Amino acid sequence: MIGGDVEELREQYLQLAGTLSRFGLSEYESRAYVALVALGSSSANLVAEISQIPRTSAYKVMESLAHKGFAKEMPGRPRTFMPVDPAELSKRLVGDVEDAFSKLSAVKDVLSERGVPQLVYTIMGRDRVLDKIGEMLDKSTYTFVMSSPSLSQVRSRLGRRISNAVSRGVKVTIITSPFVKAPKGVRVIRRKALIATDVISDGKTALLAAPDLSACGYTDNEALSKHLEDFLRIMGESAE
Repeated sequence: MIGGDVEELREQYLQLAGTLSRFGLSEYESRAYVALVALGSSSANLVAEISQIPRTSAYKVMESLAHKGFAKEMPGRPRTFMPVDPAELSKRLVGDVEDAFSKLSAVKDVLSERGVPQLVYTIMGRDRVLDKIGEMLDKSTYTFVMSSPSLSQVRSRLGRRISNAVSRGVKVTIITSPFVKAPKGVRVIRRKALIATDVISDGKTALLAAPDLSACGYTDNEALSKHLEDFLRIMGESAE
C-alpha cells in the first residue's frame, strides 16, 4: 500500500516507473502513466507537472501512451487523457506474454519431435545484447527483421551498422511502436503494445531479448529461426 512520507512516496513512484520501462515505455512515458493513474483524468500539462517531464514533451508523451494502449484520449476540449485501468493493462500484458511463450513452447515441441537439438544461448547485460544484435546485422546477407519497443536504444548504438546493412543490399524490416523514429532505408511496420525485442537474420539466426535489453536468448538453429521469422512476418502483415 502506498503511504508514508514524501521521500518514500518518491521512491515508490520511481520504482513503479522503472518497472513499466520493462514493458517498452520510455522513462517519460513510464512516469507520465504513473502520474495519470494517480490523477485519474488529466490534461497533458498537469501530467507533465506531476511527473516532472518537460511541458514541451507533454502531448507527444501522452499521444504515445495512447497509441501503445496505456491511455485513452477523451473527446472534447481542452484535450484530456484517462489511464487504461492497471488491472486491464496487467491482464492484457500477461496474456500477450503467455501467448508468446505458448508459441515458443509449441515450436520447441515440434522441433523435439523431429529430433532437432535445442541450441539456445543466454546472453546477459545490455551492452552484450546490443553487441550481438550488431554482430547479426554485420553478418546479414539477405534479410534482417527486428521487432522492438526499444528501437531508440538500438538505433543510437547501431544506427551506422543498420545503414551499412542497407547499403549492402540487405532487406531490413523494423516493427516498432507508433511515433518512434526509424532508420532511413528500412521497411517500417508500426504496431502497438510491443513487449520484447525479437531479431532474425537471414532466417538462420534469432535473438529474443527482454524489453529493457538486459538479457536475451540467441540461437543459430535454422529451423527455429525460420519459424520465428515466419511468425514476425505474419505479425507484421496483420498490422498493415
